[in-house]
Amino acid sequence: METYPWLKALHVASAFLFIAGLVANGLILVAGRAAADRIAPLAPILGRWDRAVTVPAMLGVWACGIGLAVSDGWFASGWLQAKLVVVVLLSALHGLQSGQIRRIATERRIAPLPLPALVIPAVLAIAVLAVVKP
Repeated sequence: METYPWLKALHVASAFLFIAGLVANGLILVAGRAAADRIAPLAPILGRWDRAVTVPAMLGVWACGIGLAVSDGWFASGWLQAKLVVVVLLSALHGLQSGQIRRIATERRIAPLPLPALVIPAVLAIAVLAVVKP
């Protein structure tokens, strides 16, 4: 049985879940800026969801993506290097979002996050880089 299609399918499914988590976290954090006290009771639930779904999805994206890159020898490719930069930025954004969710639960405050509006363009860039491989 060939592993490449399975690895690719897991990579894509993990990416969908990871991006969904980023978008959901971002929307909740933006909505909560005006009323952190109102979303503070949801913070523990959001944190559990993040740890149970978004974090494993992010790890799946990384593990499967590295597996795919190694299996096809793509590490020297410019498109992959550009994609890795974008994925590192999205992973860092997730870390910032997770920290904000923890702060909401403990301090009931939300600081403005950099880059939340860039998730969608980042996903589009990743799709173009992965499919077209310019």
